[in-house]
Amino acid sequence: MSVHNTEIAEAFEEIANLLEIRGENPFRVRAYRNAARTISDLGEELSDRVERGEEIVGIPGIGKELALKIGQMVITGRITQLEELRQAMPPGLLDMLRIPGLGPKRVKTLYHDLNIHDVNQLAEAARAGKVRALPGMGEKLETSILKAIETRRVEGKRFLRATAARYAESLLEHLRTVRGVKQISLAGSYRRARETIGDLDILIEAADSTAAMEAFTTYDEIQEILAKGETKSSIVLRAGIQVDLRVVPAESFGAALQYFTGSKEHNIAVRKIAQAKGLKVSEYGVFRGEESIAGRTEKDVYAALDLACPPPEIRENRGEVELAASGKFPKLVEASDIRGDLHNHSTASDGANTIEEMATAAQELGYEYLAICDHSKRLTVASGLDEKRLAKQIKEIDKLNESFKNFRLLKGTECDILEDGSLDLDDTILAELDLVVVSVHSKFNLPRDQQTERVLRALDNKYTSILAHPTGRLILEREPYDIDIARVIEHAKQRGCFLELNANPMRLDLNDVHCQMAKKAGVLISIDVDGHHVRDLSNLTFGIGQARRGWLEKKDVLNTRPLKELLKLLNAVRNG
Repeated sequence: MSVHNTEIAEAFEEIANLLEIRGENPFRVRAYRNAARTISDLGEELSDRVERGEEIVGIPGIGKELALKIGQMVITGRITQLEELRQAMPPGLLDMLRIPGLGPKRVKTLYHDLNIHDVNQLAEAARAGKVRALPGMGEKLETSILKAIETRRVEGKRFLRATAARYAESLLEHLRTVRGVKQISLAGSYRRARETIGDLDILIEAADSTAAMEAFTTYDEIQEILAKGETKSSIVLRAGIQVDLRVVPAESFGAALQYFTGSKEHNIAVRKIAQAKGLKVSEYGVFRGEESIAGRTEKDVYAALDLACPPPEIRENRGEVELAASGKFPKLVEASDIRGDLHNHSTASDGANTIEEMATAAQELGYEYLAICDHSKRLTVASGLDEKRLAKQIKEIDKLNESFKNFRLLKGTECDILEDGSLDLDDTILAELDLVVVSVHSKFNLPRDQQTERVLRALDNKYTSILAHPTGRLILEREPYDIDIARVIEHAKQRGCFLELNANPMRLDLNDVHCQMAKKAGVLISIDVDGHHVRDLSNLTFGIGQARRGWLEKKDVLNTRPLKELLKLLNAVRNG
């Protein structure tokens, strides 16, 4: 049973969290966090290195002590230090870390000051008004904690789609090798590109259901088998994700795919249309009385109801069913439409690759351009650039551009928006850049009006091009800061600048509803990976999924433009 890099990284992150809650040396805590990030970004599995007898020491951030722990986990599946830390501390503390807004420092305060050991005790303390009295907490956080706990209770445990993707795609590849498998597809919220998923649904058409079920229930990533039958089985993967597999006949595959893709609200709307036509729609097909009239493909199912087949990402009953009746769906943006990326970092700030390495990776993807937007000076934790260092980087990019053919590096910055709405760098240096990406990295708890005015003032700077990750959320970790996004969109429209859809799977910010709002207002969206490593460029797929959920078309997306047109749009912002 192989151990994946994600599992090693998660173990190191857990060690770091427990050490920080205990109050251990911050440098030691940081070493584990840095190692976790490095391991997550590696292109090869460390278990393969260990099995080949190759050294792990030498990977940046991995010293002898950490290398030994990696080897121990690869060989035994566990790390002794982590087990000892778990035994020494209440197990519920780690669960508390999954509450948005609660990092290790706040959990440490709750544990030591209020003797809170788990989420239930936390809820009791919050309801009693005890949390707000602690330093660095407040009434707003207390309310947010209670809301998050209630949401968890209702929805259950959820996973980032990107996390689920790593396991889902591997499992699909495993099942495709099974003799007699003819069709296979993921369904559910995963297929609809939801930001998070509760479980995975897989549908298979197979000549031999027994062989498919055997391969599924003997998969080497299984933690637990919940049920095993002839046509349906359920397992829990080691990552904690439940997976349900259904084997369906060819004549019902399309109907089952439509039904299990959902959403529930979309399916209800479709059933109402069927009923009005004297038909019945189910996971088995479309029926007129006892006669099956469609079911082999999704297209057939919708066509039997005189509907066009809507893209899975927009099946949320937000107008797509009515549009299906007209057959006039928008042609949603695709990854192949993207001509470049406008928000990336290098080793000059907190990136893992040099500017040249990022440029090479972008060219290998067929991009026409890539913007380097390292952090500005205020973000010292990310080695942000001051005016002098940025001026030096500008010259470096100019020199690199001389060596490129049919590709251009764009000179940019991710400039911090300060509390008063001013920008972190002088206009004199901003004027030398191709674009200025602005973002909030501090003071997340400002009142709604103040936070909104802060961002609006930043947009008013003539050099501001793009507002990055506009609500500041980290999915499953940090709630969005309180901001009037409708006012921000309207202001961006008036100024002629752009908003970002950050494709980092933990952000996906703007969300789908905000993307629709921006589209309606005529504000162009830049889909950017916020890359800190060459491999981050592959996160575009998650940004595209979110954009499609927001009904964005190619024309709605800034970085679908060829370079010449893009530069005209960027120049128009500062000259408008």
